[in-house]
Amino acid sequence: MDALVVTGGRRLKGRVRASGAKNAALPIMAAAILADGPVRLKNVPNLADIRTMSRLLRELGVRVEREEKSGDLVLQNERPARVVAPYSIMRTMRAGFCVLGPLVARRGRAEVSLPGGCAIGDRPVDLHLKGMRALGAKVEVKHGYVFGSCRRLRGAEMYLGGPFGSTVTGTANVLMAAVLARGTTVIDCAACEPEVQDLARMLVKMGAGIRGIGSPRLLVEGVDRLSGAEHAVIPDRIEAGTFLLAAAATGGDVAVEGARWNDLFALVHLLREAGAEVEHLGDAVRVRAPRRLRSVDVTTLPFPGFPTDLQAQTAAMLAVADGISVITEKIYPDRFMHVAELNRMGAAIRKEGPAAVVHGPRRLSGAPVMASDLRASAALVVAALVAEGRTTVSRVYHLDRGYERLEQKLKRLGARVRRIKES
Repeated sequence: MDALVVTGGRRLKGRVRASGAKNAALPIMAAAILADGPVRLKNVPNLADIRTMSRLLRELGVRVEREEKSGDLVLQNERPARVVAPYSIMRTMRAGFCVLGPLVARRGRAEVSLPGGCAIGDRPVDLHLKGMRALGAKVEVKHGYVFGSCRRLRGAEMYLGGPFGSTVTGTANVLMAAVLARGTTVIDCAACEPEVQDLARMLVKMGAGIRGIGSPRLLVEGVDRLSGAEHAVIPDRIEAGTFLLAAAATGGDVAVEGARWNDLFALVHLLREAGAEVEHLGDAVRVRAPRRLRSVDVTTLPFPGFPTDLQAQTAAMLAVADGISVITEKIYPDRFMHVAELNRMGAAIRKEGPAAVVHGPRRLSGAPVMASDLRASAALVVAALVAEGRTTVSRVYHLDRGYERLEQKLKRLGARVRRIKES
């Protein structure tokens, strides 16, 4: 099992490019099930989750190849009779559940294992199933699998809001089913995240009729068939945000190429409140931070609010900021498993219900720590970059699910980091 060894104390400085967005690429890959022709995807990161989705789609009869020269991913339906998404694959990746909608819409039935993924709290799929039932599918849950079937889905009006707001993967799943349904579908309280918008734009290229992209109300005019298409996946706003937070925490000066300003504006606002300078440089976002930041309060919310996937990294940055900060988690209230490990490094963070109170500034010191999930891994790396001495971050297979060549990119910014094999 791999670990990262980080020797902290260096300011990050330079330019780095954000890879393609994992959370956009995964449902877009699933959309290939809907296509009559080949789907060519550009800017798809080479990550563990992408490889897992490729394996799942091959299990479902989709040929998936990455071209060596271009790096493009080419997907083509070959065995449309396959409809079983097994637990052996689904247990490691929640986004694989997005094959449910395309399978029922295109192949008439699906047997999809309930998903796994990061341990960040309860994430039910009830809104996915609610949307599929609204479209006329027969849906049952038994033996750890979701069984869905329908001869032809029909358009419907539905509300996909839940106790913590809209559902991103649920919106993606239902949207991919609705594009082949007969008639008009209205999805209210649809997720507005850039990754959902990117999926919708890809479906339009394939021939779908979708209006309201980027709004909480999507109107879908069903069509009889979808063609293949070519699409470039948007840059990863969470990876970009992680680099910006790491730069701010170290008092650095970093420009993140490919970072989309409008996708990151909640983070831009927070960084400015904390005392950093943030500039929009065309296709890049640059942060220049003082040696000492000031405390800020932040609440995670659905887009365009502050993203839950940057909450842990923000906690690491605020651990070394002046004053007391309060982080309130409105998406996944239990998503604070990183707190204990940050405190092992010298942070002073107290969890209070769905919030964490961060007392700063603290002098962080290197320590052996263990990652519990993808974004917690990134938070520990951010803290390690600031800490005195050496930090060993174990179980970085979580990190490899969402960050492409992270240690290499950090090295180019001046960080001292290396990957080792743990016994």
